[in-house]
Amino acid sequence: MSDMSSQMSTDPISAIGVVTSLSKVTAGYYVVAQTTDGCDADLWKDGLFKSKVTRYLCFTRKTGPDVVVDLKLIDIKDMLPESFTPVHETMDTKEAAMRKKRLCVKMSPREAVKTAVHDIQIIAKSKYHLVNYTCIGEINNMGIWYRMGDVPQHQSTQEPFSIAESDALCNTTSRRTMGRPHYEHQISGIYTMTALEDVPFVISEKFCENPTMMQQVNLMGITIKSLAEIEEEVSRGCNARMLLTPLAQNAKQTVLGL
Repeated sequence: MSDMSSQMSTDPISAIGVVTSLSKVTAGYYVVAQTTDGCDADLWKDGLFKSKVTRYLCFTRKTGPDVVVDLKLIDIKDMLPESFTPVHETMDTKEAAMRKKRLCVKMSPREAVKTAVHDIQIIAKSKYHLVNYTCIGEINNMGIWYRMGDVPQHQSTQEPFSIAESDALCNTTSRRTMGRPHYEHQISGIYTMTALEDVPFVISEKFCENPTMMQQVNLMGITIKSLAEIEEEVSRGCNARMLLTPLAQNAKQTVLGL
């Protein structure tokens, strides 16, 4: 059983190989040294005579551009499946990896797939089936099984705007909008500035004071007067009426006397 079988790693397998000895395993590789029931997982032995030649399956989960997406175990004389690569030699001695079978591996770019091979186990022939595993074939009365899993995708390293940067941007935009109209124009994705850029826009102080007298405006023959002028004319009219009242009464008495 592989060293990582009980941990159910979330990392996919990135390479598969065969070694001749458990002591010659490449750093970073895990060896399937035993079957699921604790027997020797030697892929070379013939079952009748004890051989000095041994072969053990190994794999790595080192992060790389490619991952293993499928496995096939075929006879040595069968045609190689399309898009698969055979494991011809051992990693430590460059000898033949298997004598009757060929292990074929299909690789794919990590970013192009959602699922890949995550674990490999070897069980005794017809002993039992592994849940969520798929059998690719049998060799030396043992079955080779693999488990598929999701491929974690690398996320963008772009950092989001901080709260302080966002507030600063909003404040700058607000000041520019309140100070004067925004005259920026976008041309081919580039913003250009006008001659009035960053010139403060304020109202002259003389227009902020309340005038004591409003200038008369003649609009279509209608004269618009200020409140003070209207009050002054009303006052003059009242005084004139007060002067005319006695005269009118005297004139009335004179007429009646006649």
